[in-house]
Amino acid sequence: MSQAKVIVVGNEKGGAGKSTIAIHIATALLHGGAKVATLDLDVRQQSLAHFFAHRRAWLAANGAVAPVPEEFPLGAELAKAGDDEAVGRFEEAFGRAAEAADFVLIDTPGSDTAIGRAAHGLADLIVTPMNDSFVDFDMLGVVDPVTLDLKRPSLYSETVWNSRKVRAVQTGKSIDWIVLRNRLAPTEARNRKRLDERVQALSRRVGFRVGPGLRDRVIYRELFPFGLTVADLSPTIRPVAMSLQHVAARQELRALMESLGLSDAAELLAAQ
Repeated sequence: MSQAKVIVVGNEKGGAGKSTIAIHIATALLHGGAKVATLDLDVRQQSLAHFFAHRRAWLAANGAVAPVPEEFPLGAELAKAGDDEAVGRFEEAFGRAAEAADFVLIDTPGSDTAIGRAAHGLADLIVTPMNDSFVDFDMLGVVDPVTLDLKRPSLYSETVWNSRKVRAVQTGKSIDWIVLRNRLAPTEARNRKRLDERVQALSRRVGFRVGPGLRDRVIYRELFPFGLTVADLSPTIRPVAMSLQHVAARQELRALMESLGLSDAAELLAAQ
């Protein structure tokens, strides 16, 4: 098998922005010149797959050129398959993806599934977005309801922890884990400091890094139906009116890629 780097975007809570993060990582890597393969394990929702289908359709309709990944669909019928069959089909698709690309990007469902756990075990980098609230933090750690002191890691943290232990035993390699503070409010929230303290405490306990995510910007929602991101905007690709907010969004994406250790794509975004 090739030495493709495997990036898994995951947590076990819906609505945290996993697919938004996944499509931005993928398009930034593509514009950095990398060969990218994608697997969308959320076989019911298929947000990642729909995004790239929209991308191909928009580019063809407008005579525009932009890089696209190689996709390895698992099929909607996988939702009805048993765990063994689902994992087998995932592993077969993953093997082909790893042979075809420099990066394999896997978007996982917002629930605990056998293929989701299998994907985490194959990761070189796990990216976990969380909204800026204790509602999302509950996915990572449990706090005391009276003092808000951190009591213990949650089930998802334990899932990642177990994946890292198994990977270390099997291959001698570690899995890097970064938690992204996603969709930050434009103004400072009252509980921001308390949440920051708990995130940092948990990061020391279970060993993840903390990085910047993407704010809740209109431009991200505007571009999604076209299958485009701010990484694609150019003199020939401008499906919406440009503004200074687009420049800020591009800088935000650059900071995200740098925090993930993907500096080549970040440098190209800075040069555009």
